[in-house]
Amino acid sequence: MAIKPETQEITKARVVLLSGFLGAGKTTLLKRILSWETDLADTVVLVNEFGDVGIDGALLKDSGSDVIELTSGCICCTLSADLKQSLTKIWQRFNPRQIFIESSGVADPRSTAAVISEPDLARFMTLAKIITVLDADFWEAREVFGPLFYNQLEMAHLILLNKIDLFDGDQITQFLNDIHNTLPDSQVVPTIHCGIDPQTLWAEAQPKTPGFKPIQFYQPDPTTQEVRPSVDASNYVTFAFESTQTIDENCFYQFIDELPWEVFRIKGPVQFADRVLLLNFVGGKSEWLPWEGKSQTQLAFIGWDIDPEEILNKAAFCFSNL
Repeated sequence: MAIKPETQEITKARVVLLSGFLGAGKTTLLKRILSWETDLADTVVLVNEFGDVGIDGALLKDSGSDVIELTSGCICCTLSADLKQSLTKIWQRFNPRQIFIESSGVADPRSTAAVISEPDLARFMTLAKIITVLDADFWEAREVFGPLFYNQLEMAHLILLNKIDLFDGDQITQFLNDIHNTLPDSQVVPTIHCGIDPQTLWAEAQPKTPGFKPIQFYQPDPTTQEVRPSVDASNYVTFAFESTQTIDENCFYQFIDELPWEVFRIKGPVQFADRVLLLNFVGGKSEWLPWEGKSQTQLAFIGWDIDPEEILNKAAFCFSNL
């Protein structure tokens, strides 16, 4: 992207915030959007990864736009100052017409929107739309995830109910009815691999009804023996596993199968003896995709109230079986 000289007349940049819980498909959607654009010279992509290892930036490197990564935290809390500083520098250097922000899976879009609305930023950019990608599997298990999960949905102008191919038609119909009843101000579109047409995606965002009643989420009954965890952002743990060695394939598959439910998300390339594959693990389900990057294992883990050392030791065991 060429650096533009300053002009007196300010044309505000459109900021599109892509939100969604861990592994819902935000990067897939972003890659799809960027493939539509014929001219990305005035587009900047800001990717926030909750951890020290950036995977999504590598997946977007050939998009044609400038990709900037914020890692080691979440833009809604520890990195909010970094977000403001990054957006300011992006404007000063590039003066883009549009900015896509792919937020971390544990980010609350309310906080991100508040940063963009601060006077110093609002004079040269505007939050045009919030799009939340919702994993249909997670909607079915929504009572577990608590307020953070619902905040991502409440703020959305457009919700993509993604991965509907994993359910039958009657279930999807029920999910859509439930979401419409719960969030009547949001447009909901069912998708597979975030497949949506540009006209639907870019339709003008409808304003939210003032004074809407927040969603009531599940709270355990202390008088019963039932134990159902409710996820809180402060309990999230992120860690990385990196190696240039070849990993035993069968051992690693077993490692994935035996992970505790508290490990929500794993993403990154895995180097086997004859190939390198991209692992996309979400909520107990694994997807293996081609990988064209470096030949190494580089995995980002996100879990809830877990011991990283215990998980990493089990992963490292797969090297001893070679």
